Amino acid sequence: MLPNDPILLLSVVNTKLRDQYPTLEALCDDLEEDRQALEEKLAAVDYRYDPQRNQFV
Repeated sequence: MLPNDPILLLSVVNTKLRDQYPTLEALCDDLEEDRQALEEKLAAVDYRYDPQRNQFV
């Protein structure tokens, strides 16, 4: 389960993307998370997924 706080969420997701998952899609599939909802939560604090870097920036 991922944290609800957007800043904690950002840290956890970027760490998982760096260490465990090759793409955001793979992370969402494995953790059974809604990709759109995840991206919306992080967009609310001005972070967007960059597939080239495989992280939210």
